[in-house]
Amino acid sequence: QVQLVESGGGLVETGGSLRLSCVASGAILSINDMGWHRQAPGKERELVALISINGIANYKDSMRGRFTISRDNAKNTVYLEIENLRPEGTAVYYCYGDIMHSTGYDRRWGKGTQVTVSS
Repeated sequence: QVQLVESGGGLVETGGSLRLSCVASGAILSINDMGWHRQAPGKERELVALISINGIANYKDSMRGRFTISRDNAKNTVYLEIENLRPEGTAVYYCYGDIMHSTGYDRRWGKGTQVTVSS
């Protein structure tokens, strides 16, 4: 029933910017933390950022300054703004939400959105 769907990925040049969105829908009672991970080709998935229900953001140290996470609780949506993209930013970006839903409480993931940065 509960789904998260990312959007906003695409092909950008080095130095460009993107704004990713992730909308949660379904039988949602509440959403606590929301966040973003990414997985580059041939590498393990890594945390990018997370944000609490009251808007407190936390970033992996290497992400600070280039990523901004935000959320709109009324829309069940989390955003990730990325600036000054570099080729190593090429990855699939996944969003998640820690969701209280009709059958329990757990972490749900989107299917990902591809970001490709050209040199």
